[in-house]
Amino acid sequence: MGAIASPCVGLCSTTLGDATCRGCQRADAEIRDWFGLAPDARAARMAELDALREAVAGRYLRLVDDAALAEQLARHRIRCRPEQPGLSRAVELLRVGRERIRELARYGLAPREAASGLSVVELHERIAAELTAAAERRRHALCDNGLGDNALGDNALSEP
Repeated sequence: MGAIASPCVGLCSTTLGDATCRGCQRADAEIRDWFGLAPDARAARMAELDALREAVAGRYLRLVDDAALAEQLARHRIRCRPEQPGLSRAVELLRVGRERIRELARYGLAPREAASGLSVVELHERIAAELTAAAERRRHALCDNGLGDNALGDNALSEP
């Protein structure tokens, strides 16, 4: 049996009491039930999370050199999935390297106007805050739609 892919980045804030993880943007119930999901449901959710990261990061950054980004991710041993879109991978780079990155261009990235005047640390803080807010809105919408604690709806395995 092969390994089950997960959007976990090893920074689970749900252990600190958050209902939505600041690291991977999944609801606590979604994290709990992840391994019970069918593979296609996990893949769909990972694609949704990648799209969210791409959209949020895309307001602040442009990917101008995918090879440079890939090289820096490998150099700093930042794990990413091969199919993970560039700006989703850039979010991971900022999370890990925000204190050390001086020139975004060396990492294949260029700032957009919304990032003008921001340090890399401030850029990461803005992106992280927007990702967390979007994940919280999703969790609340699931609750409002009657899914309650079961953030995965019909995709989760039922308890025996």
